Formats: sequence, structure tokens, C-alpha cells
Amino acid sequence: MSSPKADIALIGLAVMGQNLILNMDSKGFVVCAYNRTVDKVTHFLENEAKGTNIIGATSLQDMVNKLKKPRKIMMLVKAGSAVDDFINQLLPLIEKGDVIIDGGNSEHQDSARRYEELKAKGILYVGSGVSGGEEGARYGPSLMPGGHPDAWPLIKDIFQAICAKSNGDPCCEWVGEGGAGHFVKMVHNGIEYGDMQLICEAYHLMLALGMTQKEMAQEFDEWNKGVLDSFLIEITRDILNYRDDEGYLLERIRDTAGQKGTGKWTAIAALHHGVPVTLIGEAVFSRCLSALKEERARASKQLAGPSTKASVADRKQFLTHIRNALYCAKIVSYAQGFMLLREAANEYKWNLNYGGIALMWRGGCIIRSVFLGNIRDAFVRNPQLSNLLLDDFFKKAMMDNQQSWREVVSQAVLWGVPVPALSAALAFFDGYRSERLPANLLQAQRDYFGAHTYELLGKEGKFVHTNWTGKGGNVSASTYLA
Repeated sequence: MSSPKADIALIGLAVMGQNLILNMDSKGFVVCAYNRTVDKVTHFLENEAKGTNIIGATSLQDMVNKLKKPRKIMMLVKAGSAVDDFINQLLPLIEKGDVIIDGGNSEHQDSARRYEELKAKGILYVGSGVSGGEEGARYGPSLMPGGHPDAWPLIKDIFQAICAKSNGDPCCEWVGEGGAGHFVKMVHNGIEYGDMQLICEAYHLMLALGMTQKEMAQEFDEWNKGVLDSFLIEITRDILNYRDDEGYLLERIRDTAGQKGTGKWTAIAALHHGVPVTLIGEAVFSRCLSALKEERARASKQLAGPSTKASVADRKQFLTHIRNALYCAKIVSYAQGFMLLREAANEYKWNLNYGGIALMWRGGCIIRSVFLGNIRDAFVRNPQLSNLLLDDFFKKAMMDNQQSWREVVSQAVLWGVPVPALSAALAFFDGYRSERLPANLLQAQRDYFGAHTYELLGKEGKFVHTNWTGKGGNVSASTYLA
């Protein structure tokens, strides 16, 4: 048997797996490639990996034999049972101190479970978010590793060599124990859902104003030179400009959106932790609504909207309002995402570095933008910042631009153009800045019909019940907080 020579193995030769392997090879690491369908390994070595130092394996045992100790094995396979199946097949072949890395989009609860199960067997488990798509995987993704802390020194050189860089800093740092890495990736994807929906609503408003795709592309190009400079704005411009033999492609694409579940997981996690991540929730529901294409087509012939047509006296000024509204709502989206990260960190006892997370997202990933540098700066100024909206930079941005935001949402309502994410973000902002909300009435209602009790102002912590009708009893229900 030849002596081991691979620094790391990677299981899964779909597009992300192949490109990560090529990335690692280009940084000087010897990678062993394996796929359950072994023919894919042969094809990869004879084509995309030809002329590289990449080696292949014909079985898991062969792969393990070719690895230097402690062994480092990364999986990029479909989340769920496939990950557990590979772990179970690997366990008899590896030793204590070896590292298993799940680089797929696994649910954080699954990662937390695997971490505990493998920790008991002496195996160092890592659940790592990987973002950036095909290009990111090949030339520098954003990596969000978490799990067993003893694994980090063993994989740090590889991960920080292959990841994207922002002003020379690696867009990869250790996140925390258990399922922390995949939780951070989940929130990243949730914010991605929100960003995309906000941009789509801006596009919808432009359509309502009768703008051509060329005009819209020019507007997004201008936006990409300022505070909205980001990957998603950039690709939106490119999509709007794209033409084939039949003309602009975008207008021929069916308006039903798909999803892989990570945005939904973010909304579920927000409900679990009691954090009002309303914008991401609306972004998920907007995709669900888009899927009702046939039903919407029937409804459009029966349900009339306002007779007012979308029109403005000064289109250039209104486009500035849309840009400002998009900026404000984007701030809310990230504020809500970091609220969820903070609450999860409190519950799971993670020591998250919020500025570091912003840096990890600063390059390589789908939500990469200039804006994330401002978020990092906010947490550098105050690592204990409870909400981004309270940072001086973002506070000023909201004060300077909120009137545009209100103008856009108001006009959209009058025109009958749905802007669920823009309006949900505005409602959150107005709720968050309100010292008093009508929840006092809500508590009274709950106590009236269910004896759920309430607190009186100035007597917080003491829950009381009122016999509102004189016919009810004085026994109250048990108290719990959402």
C-alpha cells in the first residue's frame, strides 16, 4: 500500500464539490476526490482535474487509506439522510481525532446532533456553511465553520487559503460549537431571501411605471455605484440587460419562484426564538404566493384593484425614493438577522463574533456587499450592540432616507403594487421605535376570554387576572411568555 499523501478528501462531485476541489488544488493542497458513483471520479480526473495534483479514490476505504493523519474528510452531499449515511459508513474506517466536515446546507439541529454523537466517539465534527455558488467555490467562497473547536486548528490553513478575501482578510473564521456554523449560514440565506425580494419589489415598481428593461438596467447600474453596491444588484443589472435571439429573456421567464428551504428554516427559527424576523418571513411567503400561478391568473380576471395608474410627476426623483427605500429595508433585514443570531447565541451558549460574521459575508457569498463593511464597523465600535438600528451610522441612514421609504410604500398601496417586504420592514421599524404598542389591549383580550393574566405598568413581574364580566371566576390560567 502506498503511503498516504492527500491533505484532505472531499466526497461529492456535483458542481460545488468539483470547484472546491479545484480551488484547494490551486492553493497547493493535495485533495482526494470520491463520489458514490465512482465513474464520476474517473471522468473528473480525466477532464476538469486533468493536469492537477488531485487524486481519486475507488471506495471510502481507499479514500481513507490515502489521507494523512489526522484525516480531514469533507462532504458536499444532499442534506439529510445522505450525510448520516456517509458518517455511518466512515466511522468504522477512521480513528479518534479525525475530522468530518459537512459543507452542505444541513439544518443546524442536525449539525448539533451529529456534533454530540461524534464527540462521544472521539471524532471532530464540523458543520460549515459554504456560500458563493459555483464561482465562489472555485475562486473563493465565504466559509462559516462551527462544531468541535479542536477541529479548527487542523482545517484553518486550508479553509482560510481557499476562502474569499476582503481587503486581505479571510472571509472565514471559526463561528462556534455545535450547530453554530450551519445556523449562521441559515441566517445568511434568510437575509439573501429578503434582499432578493426587496430587489424584485423595486423591479415591480419600475415595471408599473412603464420603464423599459434597458432603463431599469441603467438604474440598477447607477445604484451599484453607491450604498447599494452588491453582488445581487450587479447580477440584477446583468439579467435586465441579457438578450438572446428572441429578445430580452427576463420577460419570458415564468413568474413562479422556487426555494430549497433555508429561508423557511430561518422563519421557523425566528418563531422558535420569538424574534420578529418579519421581512424574511414575508420573502418566504412571497415565493409561496408566486407558486399559485394558475390561481392568481384566475383571480386577476375577477378581483379588481385600484383604478389609479402608477404615475409620478418626477420619475427621476421617485427612482431615488425607491433606492432609498430599498436601502432602509435592507438595513432592517440585516438588523433582524443579527437579532436572531444574538438570541440563538444566548440560548445555545455560543460566543458569536458579530463583526467577524459580517466580515465572513463581506466577500465570496451571495449577499456580499459594501454595506457589510458598515455592519462590521458597527460591531467593532460596540461589540455589545443590541440592534444595528441603534448604531449611529445606521440611525443616521434611517433618518435621512425614511421619508422616501414611506413615499414608496404609500404610492405602491395606492397603485395596487404589492410590496410585502418593503412594507413589512417599515412596519417593523415603526413598531421598534414605538415606546408603546397596542399589546395592552391584546393582553386584556387574552385575559378576558382565557384568564391568561396581564402585568400593570409600574408593577412589572406580577401577573394579575380580572373578572371582566362579573360572571367569570377568579382563577387564572398558567402564565407563559412567547
